[in-house]
Amino acid sequence: MRKKILWLFPFLFIAGLVQGQTDPTLSHEQTSWLSKSNRHEKNGWIYLHIEGSPRERGFQHGYLMSDEIKEAIRILSVCWHNQTAMEWDWIVGKASTILTPRVDPENLAEIDGMVEAMKIKGVLTSRDEMVALNGYVEMMSYWWPSVKDSLFPHSPLRPRESCSSFIATGSMTADGKIVLGHNTMDSYQHPFCNMIIDILPEKGHRILMQSISGFIHSETDFFITDAGLVGSETTIGGFFPFNPHGDPEFSRMRHATQYASNIDEWCDMMKKNNNGGYANAWLIGDINTNEIARLELGLKYVGFERKKDGYFIGSNVAEDLNILRFETTKDETNIKTSAVARRVRWKQLMKANTGKINVKLAEKFEADHYDTYLGKTIPGSRSLCGHWEFDSQIFGNDTPYTPDGTLDGKVVDANMAKAMTFAARWGSACGMPFQANEFLEAHPQFDWMKGVLKDRPTQPWTIFEAGETK
Repeated sequence: MRKKILWLFPFLFIAGLVQGQTDPTLSHEQTSWLSKSNRHEKNGWIYLHIEGSPRERGFQHGYLMSDEIKEAIRILSVCWHNQTAMEWDWIVGKASTILTPRVDPENLAEIDGMVEAMKIKGVLTSRDEMVALNGYVEMMSYWWPSVKDSLFPHSPLRPRESCSSFIATGSMTADGKIVLGHNTMDSYQHPFCNMIIDILPEKGHRILMQSISGFIHSETDFFITDAGLVGSETTIGGFFPFNPHGDPEFSRMRHATQYASNIDEWCDMMKKNNNGGYANAWLIGDINTNEIARLELGLKYVGFERKKDGYFIGSNVAEDLNILRFETTKDETNIKTSAVARRVRWKQLMKANTGKINVKLAEKFEADHYDTYLGKTIPGSRSLCGHWEFDSQIFGNDTPYTPDGTLDGKVVDANMAKAMTFAARWGSACGMPFQANEFLEAHPQFDWMKGVLKDRPTQPWTIFEAGETK
């Protein structure tokens, strides 16, 4: 009986559409596309499954996530205007000439599918706007700083410093196999990165990754594929070179993740026509070989290491000396800063837990609140699980009480990756809740965030897997 019900599901779905339970203007072809996709919500996350051709995948994504995509665009337009005093349409126009012509045809077809579906749902957008959405980090944090002084002298921009990640293998882990952990650190007012997307493309490898509504890539960059690859990244802090004639990072990341079968292929695809946008230290593992690697992708300089025994860490400090000295403004010794303090903490945790690391310890690492500058446990900007909202003192260019910090936690080991599963926690890796109205009342200097800053209640660690239906 169960098999019969599952077999009938696509037809029941189509029948429901025809009867007007959703938009009756859908064509038979579009209805057929949607029958292969699904969306459900779990512990603060939105799970989205899409499959098929690029246009089909995009249509499924745009149709099922239209409200969330509309909200993501609204929030980014408010943040962009506050940051620069420029209108959202202006940055969309710039992206149309800098990014859109360099996005590969398959990715553009997926984006076009989203635009088509969103129009049916009453959300009007364009290919260029969706490209700007996908490439907002590259445009806001890399292109804009490279041109703002010539266009508008003395226009300030707070540097991006985010994410805490590690990957370990061999003698470092309890079973000798790969363990990967990552948390996203960003501004609390930015669009929610609470989407788990399962992509089954007609060509290439299946992908299960964290993402943001409307994105064809991860952006927060935590993924596994059926090729046996697992990956994460942390931003290279203080990075400044940008090449507007290179290919967008978001397009290269999606292409590499979908088509690479091993670490070398993935890294080669990321390096090809690199524009320097969203410069990251990528932590990659291959569960087939038990090998891990770190690709630090600058613009002119590239750092690469690989090993089958040991670990790599990421905390926004470039390890490659050429990148650190020639392409960043970072001081790797100032432990008052978040990146350096977290770098020291990662080394402490790796040393103290050699031979014991598993997914449960990885969850604890990502939720760690130890401040290596103060030498005590206290959540703040210098803890692996970041909480800038509690920082009362100014270190360097940091602003007191900024609503920035850790948005989530994700962990995976080789056995989970083989089964296309990982564990994730939405809200904060430590589980500490954030109440927007309470924060804004206590810190009225951030009043401009009313309407974009949102609550993030405590949520549990949750297992996700490819092929979920509920």
